[in-house]
Amino acid sequence: METRRIAENTTQQAGISRLRVSSTIKKLVVLCSLLVVATVGANAQKFALVDMEYILSKIPAYEMANDQLNQTSKKWQNEVDALTKAAKDLYTKYQSEMVYLSDEMKAKREAEILAKEKEAADLKKTYFGSEGELYKKRESLLNPIQDEIYNAIKELSEQDGYMLVLDRASGSNILFASPKIDISDLVLRKLGY
Repeated sequence: METRRIAENTTQQAGISRLRVSSTIKKLVVLCSLLVVATVGANAQKFALVDMEYILSKIPAYEMANDQLNQTSKKWQNEVDALTKAAKDLYTKYQSEMVYLSDEMKAKREAEILAKEKEAADLKKTYFGSEGELYKKRESLLNPIQDEIYNAIKELSEQDGYMLVLDRASGSNILFASPKIDISDLVLRKLGY
């Protein structure tokens, strides 16, 4: 009987010890969790979105620059098309007269056609190539506007502590974004629009 009481007493003390250890472990886990939350909160990153299409659509200078680029592009395309049509007309005429032409005249006409086609291709490259006139004109008209927007976004980011600003218009991987983090209107106000 005495042995039984001692065993029960020991079991109760062991249970109390386990409760104390368990309680201590719970307190440590809660404390560690609070530390993690506090650390993450202290190092929280601020993010923002802008919609460049929306911003650009609200800037009159951008719309005027785009109109100017479109007019210039159409004018230059008409010049290229005229040369291409001239080459095609020479070829059509050559085909209809080919049976009557001597070998020397055929060679001369073929050279004329090739020269006209080359002239059209060269003009197209000059106007629309990767380093062509349209590219240079687009850069000269749009870069100042884009630089102004970039500087406004940079100033707002530094002022409000944004670590990252994404463009909603070009961010095809953005599945959802809260409108609360869209700073497009702030950027427009900073630009004076």
